[in-house]
Amino acid sequence: MPAPLKFRTARGEVVSLERVPASRLKNAPGAIVDQAAAGRPVVITRHDAPRAVILSFEDFEGLARASDPALGHLEARFDELLADMQKPEAKRAVRKALDATPEALGRAAVAAARKPRKARRAG
Repeated sequence: MPAPLKFRTARGEVVSLERVPASRLKNAPGAIVDQAAAGRPVVITRHDAPRAVILSFEDFEGLARASDPALGHLEARFDELLADMQKPEAKRAVRKALDATPEALGRAAVAAARKPRKARRAG
């Protein structure tokens, strides 16, 4: 049996693509489309060979954006991050982290891991 194909969805989840024979797509197209629209993309096979992929429009948009990266946007974002790292408060935070004991770093890591994902990104 071939190795499962994996795909990172627009929401960042890594999912295995279900293999669906073309005959099943012919007999139940709505169910297959609904599955893909729900974030579970499928590989359509013919004689066990992959022929096509059906995925949500959201995932398609993510792939389309990824294949045409806006380098200017990435450069601008890099410049913003670099400028933020040069601020006095950022420099103090780096110095504090470098001077911290292993125990203090461990406590900080545990505290950060317990925060909800959105709170970690914002902070």
